[in-house]
Amino acid sequence: MAFRTILGFIIPFFFSISAGADEIQLNPSHPDQYTVVEGDTLWDISGQFLNHPWQWPELWSYNTQIKNPHLIYPGDTVYFSMVNGRPQLSLSRTEEVYYQRDPNAPCVIQEDDSVKGRRDFAESDDGKVIPCIRETSLKEAVKLIPAGAISQFLSSPRVVGKDELNNAPYVVDMAGEHLIAGAGDRLYVRGISRPDSLSYTVYRTGNTFISPETGEILGYEAKYIADATLQQEGDPATFSIIKANSDIRIGDRVMDNMAEQEISLNYFPRPPKNSIKGNIISILSGVTQIGKNDVVVIDKGIKDGLLPGHELDIYHRGRITADAYSGIKNATVKLPDDLAGVLMVFRPFERVSYALVMKANQAIRVLDKVQTP
Repeated sequence: MAFRTILGFIIPFFFSISAGADEIQLNPSHPDQYTVVEGDTLWDISGQFLNHPWQWPELWSYNTQIKNPHLIYPGDTVYFSMVNGRPQLSLSRTEEVYYQRDPNAPCVIQEDDSVKGRRDFAESDDGKVIPCIRETSLKEAVKLIPAGAISQFLSSPRVVGKDELNNAPYVVDMAGEHLIAGAGDRLYVRGISRPDSLSYTVYRTGNTFISPETGEILGYEAKYIADATLQQEGDPATFSIIKANSDIRIGDRVMDNMAEQEISLNYFPRPPKNSIKGNIISILSGVTQIGKNDVVVIDKGIKDGLLPGHELDIYHRGRITADAYSGIKNATVKLPDDLAGVLMVFRPFERVSYALVMKANQAIRVLDKVQTP
């Protein structure tokens, strides 16, 4: 009868507390240990132990016993302790080690069987190892951030200038005399004289992003409608709809994907180097109250020094309340702004940015403030 032994190994991680603005601040309510569960991110795990999860590189920087300290898996347990006055984290991972197997069981080899101590590989009568099935674990390491929450916003919608969308090629009609079109239908588009690409996106005018402080227009939303492929050049040109988020209408605008800025797929959460003070001006997630993993628009962008991965604190604006004891008739006082959460910029434009809410202590609303931690 087969049996197996479960062994645990501890991988120590050390971090030092440096002086000044970069001092690592421990979460005062940190646990002594935390077991990783499905859906956790590295940012979430770091937040269990730190006030500022963006300091995670320092948290893991002293590890020398594992090539990639980001490879943490559901089921692993992270332990906290103080050693010689310094905070220390260690990682406990359960590993299955097979010392004996049922000789009548199917021959299966795992990638690290030899490392675990297995020596009972099946052999033929002449001493050769018999070919076996190789097993590979499908278990995935935790992600740094919840990438699925932002994937649909990485390429669409876009933020464009005043005349950029109005001057773009437009849908003049649909094949088959349809009034609207969807996936699988064909479109006729005017305004494409020399196509630079075969891949295009259909847009429609969306929100106008306005600064709540100055009233200045910061940009215009080009709302994503569909993906299309150029089938035949001409005036009008013929397009085939590959995927549609909603019905395509006559007058919708068509833009090639060559103009799209380079999209970063690797985010390293960190605060901006310079001071940023702005506001949440819109929501992209289709909700009224903003919470964790919702996508918002803020009124600061590349021009202000924002880059993908920059983190900002969110402050809920303090309300105005009556002061009946002031001695001044009808006196009011503004309550302090409350720290409401943290967001991370993942797609900055010139004057505005798309950002993911990484943490929400309370309900967040449009016009709440954002600023450098």
